[in-house]
Amino acid sequence: MNDYEVVIGLEVHVELATKTKIFCGCSTEFGGAPNSHTCPVCTGMPGSLPVLNKKVVEYAAAVGLATNCTITQDCKFDRKNYFYPDNPQNYQISQLYLPICRNGHVDVKLEDGTEKSIRIHEIHMEEDAGKLIHDEWEGVSFVDFNRSGVPLIEIVSEPDMRSAEEVIAYLTKLRNIIQYLGASDCKLQEGSMRADVNLSVRERGSSEFGTRTETKNLNSFAAIERAIKAETARQIDIIEAGDKVVQETRRWNDDKEYSYAMRSKEDAQDYRYFPDPDLVPIHISDEWLEQLKAKQPEFKEEKMKRYKEEFGIPDYDINMITDCKKLADIFEATTAICNKPKKVSNWLIAETMRILKEKEMDPEDITFKPESLAKIIELADAGTINSNAAKQVFEAIFDEDIDVDRYVEEKGLKQVNDEGALKATVEKVIAENPQSVADYKAGKEKAIGFLVGQTMKAMQGKANPGMVNSLLKELLNK
Repeated sequence: MNDYEVVIGLEVHVELATKTKIFCGCSTEFGGAPNSHTCPVCTGMPGSLPVLNKKVVEYAAAVGLATNCTITQDCKFDRKNYFYPDNPQNYQISQLYLPICRNGHVDVKLEDGTEKSIRIHEIHMEEDAGKLIHDEWEGVSFVDFNRSGVPLIEIVSEPDMRSAEEVIAYLTKLRNIIQYLGASDCKLQEGSMRADVNLSVRERGSSEFGTRTETKNLNSFAAIERAIKAETARQIDIIEAGDKVVQETRRWNDDKEYSYAMRSKEDAQDYRYFPDPDLVPIHISDEWLEQLKAKQPEFKEEKMKRYKEEFGIPDYDINMITDCKKLADIFEATTAICNKPKKVSNWLIAETMRILKEKEMDPEDITFKPESLAKIIELADAGTINSNAAKQVFEAIFDEDIDVDRYVEEKGLKQVNDEGALKATVEKVIAENPQSVADYKAGKEKAIGFLVGQTMKAMQGKANPGMVNSLLKELLNK
């Protein structure tokens, strides 16, 4: 078998975080009863006219600036004509001739430490289509236009990626940038970030591109990685068998881990693009562009450098926290209150990540206040509550906005630091567990752990573990 190289370019669609759609005032909120977020404009009724949402232009330009693009200060919309049941006007308003952003790049770091620059060909604005819901039992399909008219940007890369690892690194960086801008939540599972993979293979060393296919329906990074590996293997098998790869659009089935042909791949001329006559050209003035540049936030790399200098926490902690703007915001706000950056970091990386995983939540869904986390840290540090109680309170603030002090009082979680009360309980535990006492005295140090546990149980978890340990050793070593 020959040695092959994979060549990959991505088309990434991102739903923008505007409250209303791109050309009308309907809500963009995810969910809702079918066709409840609709009006004559986004359902394509005759005579209805689109009006551009200015926030869409701001978000698109902001993403362009953050990805080192040149902003097209005079751009316009075009009609992309195609006929499909979820496309109510029988055309999509998009940008072909003058996209808002061009010639950018995103720099990524791979696992082996090497860095690579992935070029961005363009970013353009467009409207989303509706959604087809297939009822296989009845043999019918329904159309939900709630998503129709939701604003999108499409980020088109150059074919610069050579592995699934590079693709995931690029998507991770893009998602991080866009989330920091607040331009989108980039939730793949809800479709607010979608990637279509254009992939071809060629013999290593060749300068000619192979025939590419486009793979759609990829709603997680894991699915993207699996689809790339499967499509690479499929194309190599075709070439090795002496056949030719067909240029087509394929749909990925992640449950069965295979793809199938949807349609032959269209080119721009197939869509008969022409300028949209209902929308005026967009002019981004120098002044507006400067305002957008001034509003660019502190991104991950800048935060990492500052955290190292300002907080002195480990690189691992810094990387984990800055991976998500929501976590970074909570970290900074909590640290500003309690001035204990390492302890705040520990709570975010250990307990917060654990609960998010258990509840299948994203960090963006966190609702607890930094003040509440700071209060838990202060109470634990002061010895008012022990670590188990602190975790209990933390789980409570994760679920609802409670007053930490009142919760600790009402649930009786205050730690018992009274040595007299503890000593009596410890003596009772020693008397009731002669075997463990004998084991400890015979040199089995671990036996003391059982006795600590029994004491904590007797004290309903409210004892100071450090004091319990000290008292046990003192009494057992007499």
